[in-house]
Amino acid sequence: MQDKLLQTPDGVRDTYDVECKKKRKIIEKLHHTLELYSYHDIETPTFEYFDIFNRDKGSAPSNEMYKFFDRDNNTLVLRPDITPSIARCVAKYYKDEQLPIRLCYTGNTYSNPRKLQGKLKEVTQIGAELINDDSSAADAEIIATVVDSFKALGIDEFQIEIGQIDYFKGIVAEAGITEAEELQIKEYINIKNFFGLEEYLKKLDMSPVLKKAFLAFDSLFGGESMLEQAEKLVTNPVSLAAVHRLQRIYKALCCYGYDKYIGFDLSMLNGYNYYTGVIFRGYTYGTGDAVVKGGRYNNLLKQFGKDAPSIGFAFTVEELIMALSRQNIEVSVEYSNTIILYDIENQEPAISLGKSLRQNDKKIELIRKSVRKSVEDYLEYAKREHFSGLFYFENSDTVKVFDLVSGDENEVAIASLK
Repeated sequence: MQDKLLQTPDGVRDTYDVECKKKRKIIEKLHHTLELYSYHDIETPTFEYFDIFNRDKGSAPSNEMYKFFDRDNNTLVLRPDITPSIARCVAKYYKDEQLPIRLCYTGNTYSNPRKLQGKLKEVTQIGAELINDDSSAADAEIIATVVDSFKALGIDEFQIEIGQIDYFKGIVAEAGITEAEELQIKEYINIKNFFGLEEYLKKLDMSPVLKKAFLAFDSLFGGESMLEQAEKLVTNPVSLAAVHRLQRIYKALCCYGYDKYIGFDLSMLNGYNYYTGVIFRGYTYGTGDAVVKGGRYNNLLKQFGKDAPSIGFAFTVEELIMALSRQNIEVSVEYSNTIILYDIENQEPAISLGKSLRQNDKKIELIRKSVRKSVEDYLEYAKREHFSGLFYFENSDTVKVFDLVSGDENEVAIASLK
């Protein structure tokens, strides 16, 4: 029982000391990038009614959510995703706004899927949503924001893979297959089992041209030239429009100078059901999963009462921390806290100095020295806890100043520190 008091449940963990400082620094840099694109902060509740995230809204499956009940027996869930919460807020607070709405957020999400055993079930996300803009320019800008976010962290080796769900949907509609058959084909493509897909297609009443189009998803990834190949495989207007939109997005990203970071993958079909067109993922070295995911979800807000096109993305901060560590990219953390150490007879001047320094925005920790501890003990403690300096009151007029960054030691008048 005592052991459980010190342990966290499976899938969650403590973040403390330097790691916590670095995490906050990463979030700060990403948030600054979002501010540069004029995104405004919004906070939504950690838990909401189950209907906000139910299957019709396209979020996580019910059996992968953390659910509980309030005193009125309403089913509540810890949010598995923040986007539906943003959609609810926009429908409530921006119901009549027709011009672009830019919102950004930072918060934790919670999921409990079996396939993620060994991975965190509580993660921190920072993301952005661009609402009321259905243009390819908006698609390109949101992806450019992701590129700038990587760069703000010092990550230069990364790739954004862009897909287009409508390309697949156009072929499905032309083939006239059932929903069950669509899901089976989609599953084969998702797991890259094209031998299984070929055998499955043999059983379906479908033209050879359409079967060839489905099997071609095995090779529909790469640079811009791949889009020309994809265009030749289809004749239906939905799929063609999807390809043309990707070409416009690429052209806009070239204007940003970000074409070298862009690739396309039309077999990218998995994800939340609310995605309706462009979807994308950002990858970098040192992590086994995408560190950022996003896409267009033009139908989601309708379910909350506002018909508005939308696109957004979310970074998973824990994945970014892992990638930065494995790429040996240092996250600079400022250590500016100072200890004021004093004997009891110097309590009044020590407290006075501490108050004065805090009024000048200095971070001060006041410690009355124990007779059982030496100054060296407190210096070791200060180094362990990453303090930048220590002031020791030897008398009421002067203090010993220990610079823990440079290792210098001086004795100065108290008046010179205020």
